[in-house]
Amino acid sequence: MRILIAEDEKDLNRIISSRLSQEHYSVDSCFDGEEALEYLESAGYDAVVLDIMMPKADGLKVLKKMRGRGDATPVLLLTARDSIEDRVTGLDAGANDYLVKPFAFEELLARIRVLLRKPGDAPTACYRLADLELHTDTHKVMRAGREIRLSGKEFSLLRYMIQNQGIVLSRDRLEQHLWNFDYAGGSNVIDVYIRYLRRKIDEGCDVKLIHTVRGSGYVLKVQK
Repeated sequence: MRILIAEDEKDLNRIISSRLSQEHYSVDSCFDGEEALEYLESAGYDAVVLDIMMPKADGLKVLKKMRGRGDATPVLLLTARDSIEDRVTGLDAGANDYLVKPFAFEELLARIRVLLRKPGDAPTACYRLADLELHTDTHKVMRAGREIRLSGKEFSLLRYMIQNQGIVLSRDRLEQHLWNFDYAGGSNVIDVYIRYLRRKIDEGCDVKLIHTVRGSGYVLKVQK
């Protein structure tokens, strides 16, 4: 999952970005509203954490421009102002959620997990497909009752695939959602990580869950 952090307090920006990276999210960060709009025009994000009080263009202006051009990316607003009027203004501008500074990082992480939940999904910390389980809170992955140890990027890839199970995901889509602008890897990086996952998830199992769709990408599903 790829997240944009737009926060002009550099220390807070760094801390949020670092904490989200530790949770195996791909993170881009910027420090003003104009830069945030440039990032949003250049890449697709799964969620945006947007400070209201930023230079050049404040968070509400960024949000209104996003919604005005049809960008429905979930947005969490950060602000030091906690009046009801301020909250209503942010939500009316198109925000999905609102968090007042100072905040506990565990709450921030929980709210981001809610933002990343697809419409209609029941609240869950565990995704399942056949005998595969992925726990987003503990980062534990189980197959047929056996715990599987994954690297951070392997976990991120599997989490994205199981949250979109049954959907064919192109290499470009997977790469865009798993790596930030600092990444400079090879063009076959997704294929490499899919091989890693297959070795750990499917090897030795009668039912294979990771499938290649020629010319299109990969899908996580039970083959019928």
